[in-house]
Amino acid sequence: MRIEVDDLSRPQVQALLTEHLEDMNATSPAESVHALDLSGLRASDVCVWTAWDADTLCGIAALKELTPDHGELKSMRTTGAARGQGVASRLLVHVLDDARRRGYRRVSLETGTQDYFAAARRLYVRHGFVECPPFADYVLDPSSTFFSLSL
Repeated sequence: MRIEVDDLSRPQVQALLTEHLEDMNATSPAESVHALDLSGLRASDVCVWTAWDADTLCGIAALKELTPDHGELKSMRTTGAARGQGVASRLLVHVLDDARRRGYRRVSLETGTQDYFAAARRLYVRHGFVECPPFADYVLDPSSTFFSLSL
């Protein structure tokens, strides 16, 4: 598997992001959906990576700069066919390594509290993330939980 910076121009990447947004809107109240759309992911303070097995897209992850020493993990998503193969872990490690190279001291994230997000929460805990209060512009929300990892 190779992981590369992505410009979000490929149809299969756009389709995965559309699926991601549709699932977020189907599982969380509208006011609790914080996933970035295509234009949000193309912002200058966001870097996006995709994971590929030859020409097959396996997953996506993004890192948004909040401050010069704090990043936010965004848009973690694995394709259905690639789930359970370690793609999310490899993408997460790649993003965290990049955050360290950037000099970030912390990476935080928001995810859902619903059962749908249980596997994601387990992944983050396995990689050392701990629950934290809302950060950046987030507020307390029964449909959101927040995690942070000190680098």
